[in-house]
Amino acid sequence: MAKKTKEFSASNFGTEEKTIERSTFYFGKENYKWMFIGLGLIVLGFILMMGADANTIDGKFDPTKWNEDIFSIRRIRIAPFLVIAGFVVQVFAILKRPKQA
Repeated sequence: MAKKTKEFSASNFGTEEKTIERSTFYFGKENYKWMFIGLGLIVLGFILMMGADANTIDGKFDPTKWNEDIFSIRRIRIAPFLVIAGFVVQVFAILKRPKQA
């Protein structure tokens, strides 16, 4: 969308009005880059949370055995941290102002 502006000066007297082209999108390239980084962190966090159930041993369900892997550092600490970090990056990407040209 072009916005018309009038510049009042003696050298521009009698010439046509100048138009300034402005981008209609709020997000720039860098915003989208940060959004994809945040999305990647969220997806990676959820992938790291996946795994066997509490009663699954070697891929088979056995109600008489307990799988301690559900309490691994990867599933309890690292994966949720990545998901929360991904959401923080998403908020940053949305609030970051694009650079003016």
